[in-house]
Amino acid sequence: MQQSEEPGDDLVDAVMTASRALLAVVVRSLAAVDEDVTLPQYRALVVLAQRGRVRPAELAAALAVTPPTCTRMCGRLEAKGLVVRERPAGDRRAVDVSLSPAGRDLVDDVSRRRRDELRTLLAGVPTGRRAAVVEGLRSLAEAAGEVPEPDWAVSGVAR
Repeated sequence: MQQSEEPGDDLVDAVMTASRALLAVVVRSLAAVDEDVTLPQYRALVVLAQRGRVRPAELAAALAVTPPTCTRMCGRLEAKGLVVRERPAGDRRAVDVSLSPAGRDLVDDVSRRRRDELRTLLAGVPTGRRAAVVEGLRSLAEAAGEVPEPDWAVSGVAR
């Protein structure tokens, strides 16, 4: 990926403002489905939905948290019935983490609510400017290393 000059304050300010709006959509969508799941926990569920069964160290790296933090988070999510921790055959020391059916349902429900709210929000963007929004947001997601939405949400990787 080719990098360009350092972004100016106008770009940073625009993304900061947009991120507040997008975070509000996520918070409302999550609260409507399950008030007991925190945003960091929901992020872990989304990563598991994207990647399927993973080792806790891989999940911790994806979330940019320490392995002990990830272990505690997985314990809380397991207690809520949203993830499953299993030992793979042939390796008694290893543990894999994956979404439970309830965890997959939660991610799907929140995603549906987010999509609905985003459709309403984006209806306010003038038609002639939508292609520029798509291009800009795709560039931002790519720079952040995010998996494109259709690649995981529609296909249901972790089902």
